[in-house]
Amino acid sequence: MTDERRRAAVLGSPIEHSRSPALHLAAYAALGLRGWTYERIECDGTRLPELVASLGDEWIGLSVTMPGKVAALEFASERTDRAVAVGSANTLVRTATGWRADCTDIDGVIGALRDGGLGDVTGRAAVVVGAGGTARPALLALAELGVREVALVARDAGRAEPTLACGTGAGLDTTFVPMDSPDLAERCAASAVLVSTVPAVGAAPVAAALARAPFVLDAIYDPWPTPLATAAERSGAVLVGGLAMLVNQAYGQVEQFTGMPAPREAMRAAITTPGIDPQLLGNPQKH
Repeated sequence: MTDERRRAAVLGSPIEHSRSPALHLAAYAALGLRGWTYERIECDGTRLPELVASLGDEWIGLSVTMPGKVAALEFASERTDRAVAVGSANTLVRTATGWRADCTDIDGVIGALRDGGLGDVTGRAAVVVGAGGTARPALLALAELGVREVALVARDAGRAEPTLACGTGAGLDTTFVPMDSPDLAERCAASAVLVSTVPAVGAAPVAAALARAPFVLDAIYDPWPTPLATAAERSGAVLVGGLAMLVNQAYGQVEQFTGMPAPREAMRAAITTPGIDPQLLGNPQKH
């Protein structure tokens, strides 16, 4: 054990709902890091550079959620290739010369899919719903898993262009599909997996079509179940919720902050409460 004082936090706005403190504090306790703390800090992208620059040497790492992920990447003095490819960072790690930016959101998607039992998708097609900050890590995750082509479902083709370019850069055959496309259900049914990155209300109008996919990962965990989750259960799809993404992205953050293997069992236990839907943590059931 060590009583050496170290501090970490999650930055975002709004931030009061974040469950990251439970994950990180459980990890530090399991690792015997008694002097380590982790807190929530209300902070948007505009304020992020000044806030991070003001932190003392006892601060070793920061988790970054919306809307500060792009600002985190721009602020960092060092950036991982995958954070650059995504165009944002959810992780800042103190180094000898400044702060290193990374994107463990990619690990979050991969881990959630594997926890849910996704099989070999090499050469298969996938669907990603949304073109915002979570869609790009999802694209890189699918590329790493061997997916060949992705239908990017979104409302605005113009706003989706940077995300389409991200998918192409990752080696994916990425196609824009309007949210109201008449063949949306057919595309979803022909896919191996669907990842929804939009708010619950955003997917609601087309939930039945999206739920035709055989495997659905919904990045939302509050509120739950979402309209998409309900539709997926009714259709018999394998369903995984957003807590599985949250815990899997946190493993990499803990390891980068501490230099020690993440105590995965302790971290999962920290957000597993009586009555929690097992699908939220990647323990889905087929119906």
